[in-house]
Amino acid sequence: MSPRVIVALLLVLGFAGRAGAQSLGDVAKKEEERRKKAPEPAKIYTNKDLGTVPASSPAPPPAAGASAAAKPAEPAKDEKNAKDKDAKDKEPPKDKAYWAGRLKGLQDQLERDATFADALQSKINALTTDFVNRDDPAQRAVLERDKQKALAQLAKLKQSVITDKKAIADLEEEARRAGVPPGWLR
Repeated sequence: MSPRVIVALLLVLGFAGRAGAQSLGDVAKKEEERRKKAPEPAKIYTNKDLGTVPASSPAPPPAAGASAAAKPAEPAKDEKNAKDKDAKDKEPPKDKAYWAGRLKGLQDQLERDATFADALQSKINALTTDFVNRDDPAQRAVLERDKQKALAQLAKLKQSVITDKKAIADLEEEARRAGVPPGWLR
């Protein structure tokens, strides 16, 4: 190809790219016009629509004197109904947040235990290396004692990891029996 043809091709390609490109201002104007023309969504969900999340700890009970002064004496039948209603109110609703929260707590505990077990295993490996590299019997005795303590802690943590995994499996089984949709446990 001749140099003239190459220069001509480059010029044509350069101008074609500039002609098709839009400035940021043009794009913003077009988007603003599109949003004005778009219909409003049918329903906008807010936090009020979602309801409340159960508290992590119950509120402290009111003082005995204050509750007696605030309520007049009720018949015994009404007291029993009120107690049954209070018992139902104290139990958190078993919704998606309830099941996901329980699973998240168990998974966090499992992760903490597994991470701590890995850290202890690294400590045990370092103590073993130090023990092998020491000639002084007193230093070796201290290292061996520390290693034995770490091994005992590691054994407890491994048992905790097994218990945590069983707790997660038990929760999944409980949810299955309660008819909880599988997506709620994710």
